[in-house]
Amino acid sequence: MAYVINDTCISCGSCAAQCPVSAISQGDAQYNIDADTCIDCGSCAGQCPVGAISQG
Repeated sequence: MAYVINDTCISCGSCAAQCPVSAISQGDAQYNIDADTCIDCGSCAGQCPVGAISQG
């Protein structure tokens, strides 16, 4: 199951820089993870300074 970013995202971009498959992009209000591209590695969740990323 792909990871998801919740509303506590502060749009810092650290998760996108960490993603090995470029599944994370800037959305209107926060960053978003493309579920079809996500490989469930968890690199983004470990990088998020506010804990806004979890496995969906």
